[in-house]
Amino acid sequence: MSAIEAIVLGIVQGLTEFLPISSTAHLRIVPAFAGWEDPGAAFTAVVQLGTMAAVLLYFRHDLWGIARGFLVGLRAPEKRSTLEFRMGFLIIVGTIPIAVFGFIFKDQIESGARDLYLIGTTLIVLGLVLLWADNVGSRTRELDSLDTRDGVIIGFAQAAALVPGVSRSGSTITAGLFLGFDRPAAARYSFLLSVPAVVLSGLFELRKIGEGGGAGAVPTAIATLLAFVVGYASIAFLLRYLATHSTLVFVVYRVALGALVIACTAAGVIA
Repeated sequence: MSAIEAIVLGIVQGLTEFLPISSTAHLRIVPAFAGWEDPGAAFTAVVQLGTMAAVLLYFRHDLWGIARGFLVGLRAPEKRSTLEFRMGFLIIVGTIPIAVFGFIFKDQIESGARDLYLIGTTLIVLGLVLLWADNVGSRTRELDSLDTRDGVIIGFAQAAALVPGVSRSGSTITAGLFLGFDRPAAARYSFLLSVPAVVLSGLFELRKIGEGGGAGAVPTAIATLLAFVVGYASIAFLLRYLATHSTLVFVVYRVALGALVIACTAAGVIA
C-alpha cells in the first residue's frame, strides 16, 4: 500500500465510521473503483482504532463517568440505579452479541463477506430499513430511559454490522429509532456502545498487519492517524446534524451507492 492509498483510506475511514453509511463498505469500494488491492479485513479493523480514539477523546467525560459509576455500583449495590452504572452494564451486555458472532464467523467476515454484490445489497436494504425506522419511530425517548431490553436489542443490531455494508452506526441508530429514541440519543449511544467492540476487534487483528502481502505497518499507521483526526470532526458533525435533520440524505446516498456498486460489478467495471 502506497502513502497516497493510506492517506485516502484514512480519510475515508474517518468520514464514514460514524455516519450510517458503512466505513467497512467504503474501505472495500474505494480501492475497487481506484484499481487498488483490497486492503483486507485486518487493515479495516486496525484503522478503526483511529476513529475509536476519536470517540474516547470526544466522549471522555461521559466514558469516565460511566466507568466510575459502574465500578462504584459493583462495590455498592444501592448505587446501581444510577444512569452511569446502567450505561456501563448495558454497554457490556450490548457488546456480547458482536463478540460471539464475530468469533464464530471470523473466517467468513475476512473473505466471503467482502463480496461487492453483498455489500451493494446490504447498503440498499439497511438504507431502506433506516428510512422506515426514522418514519415510524416516536423519537420521544432520551438516554436516561435506556433499559436492559433496549441494550440487548441494540447489541444484536450492532452484531449485524459484521456484514460489510450494514454499518455499525447505521444498524444501532436504526434500532434506537425503532425503540423510540430521538436521533441524537440513538447516535450518542451508538458511539458509546462501539468502544469495546471496535477496540477488541482492532487489537485482535493487529497481529495480522503485513501478512500475506497486505498493508504494512507504516501505511496502516498513517491511515489510523488520519482516521482519528477526521473521525473526531465527523462525530461533532453528525450529532449537530441529527439534532435538526432526518437521516434521509444518508438513505438516498446508501441506495444510490449500493445500486452503483451492483451495476458496476455486474458490468465488470470493478471486481
